[in-house]
Amino acid sequence: MKMKLSVISAAILSSSLLLSPTISMAKLPVAVDGQQLPTLAPMLEQITPGVVSIQVSGSKEVRRRATPFDDFFGVPRGGSQKREFSGLGSGVIIDAKEGYVVTNNHVIEDAEKMVVTLEDGREYEATKIGSDKESDIALLQIDAEDLTALKIADSDKLRVGDFAVAIGNPFGLSHTVTSGIVSALGRSGLNIEGYEDFIQTDAAINQGNSGGALVNLNGELIGINTAILGASGGNVGIGFAIPSTMMKNLVDQIIEHGEVRRGSLGISGRPLDAGLAKAQQLDVKQGAYVMQVMDDTAASKAGIKAGDVIISVDGTEISGFHELRSKIATLGEGKKVKLGIYRDGKVKTVNVTLDGASAITAAGEETHPAFQGATLENTQKSDGKGVEVTGVQARSPAARVGLEEGDVIMQVNRQRVETIRDMNKIIENTKGNIVLGVKRGRELIFVLIQ
Repeated sequence: MKMKLSVISAAILSSSLLLSPTISMAKLPVAVDGQQLPTLAPMLEQITPGVVSIQVSGSKEVRRRATPFDDFFGVPRGGSQKREFSGLGSGVIIDAKEGYVVTNNHVIEDAEKMVVTLEDGREYEATKIGSDKESDIALLQIDAEDLTALKIADSDKLRVGDFAVAIGNPFGLSHTVTSGIVSALGRSGLNIEGYEDFIQTDAAINQGNSGGALVNLNGELIGINTAILGASGGNVGIGFAIPSTMMKNLVDQIIEHGEVRRGSLGISGRPLDAGLAKAQQLDVKQGAYVMQVMDDTAASKAGIKAGDVIISVDGTEISGFHELRSKIATLGEGKKVKLGIYRDGKVKTVNVTLDGASAITAAGEETHPAFQGATLENTQKSDGKGVEVTGVQARSPAARVGLEEGDVIMQVNRQRVETIRDMNKIIENTKGNIVLGVKRGRELIFVLIQ
């Protein structure tokens, strides 16, 4: 279990990203809108009570290592044993009346006891309302009075260069405040979570900040601090936060349904780059290029076609297919959205009612990024139910991992699956490699996804 801030190795993340020994941090402005800004203290006095410390404890099964003495002492080989654990993270109060506290899933994962400590020292045992592993969000509830909740800002209105302030409990140092700027928006493809649309900031974030607040200069919540980039696990000026708008969509679903019910368009696509735009003679620079639209899906019913470029969701521009996938998934099943579509040299708006991601058919990337380029469908053959691969695009990620049209996925990590919903549940709860048991013709073969 991870009981610290998620850390990404710089070498793994990108060979093109170079880290200098000297880190340049943004300084706060002298004035904002003509008003002097000598200190953030008045704003922080109002909001820091809304950031809490979360201490967790529990036990989990771990695989026991065999030793050379096992046979001598008659100890059975292999097996597992229970190991106690404890950890510390951060959280943000988002509803004072209901006592709702949002944090990262990895802070409370596997915890049997969760204690929330307020700024004034009051302690309350928390109840878990729900969580979503793929987006790393969890919602807790405490029974307390006189709470301070942070106002949730619209993170879709953020701009690169906006100032940001991080509040949390790094290394157990409660209510530590650091400042910086929004360094980038819409960061994805980092392999931190299943669904990524991160705010990047150079505000100092360290281990223990997980679940803490990223706020603007008005003290409004713009993100939930989640991960840092650095081989040593310390701050190097590159931190990531889940946008507040994405967080709110997920939390609303958890409150309503007890779980996240992801939305789906039913398309397969790729990011629009300069080479593709030139080859297709497209007069747009960024967006999600639609490669395939599945029958009887939200996209097909709305009239979306292969070759369209989706450039915005509810008026907010998107940079590529990963961002589109994340936004659609977190909006949720049944939501009505307005998509900006570029087609034949013109931009039009299309109204779409989203399907559920666990429908009978799905684009592969809605289950896992490695399945991009494949289409999946629940099926029932003579030898049982499974998930059939009904199409694979040439040179796509799905083709590269070895999936072929006509394959029927029968197992995921040696667990029997009969539907796309079964697959999603197992994959969402898996960290690391995934092994598919695939029926191909009369043979059962295994496909490794790393």
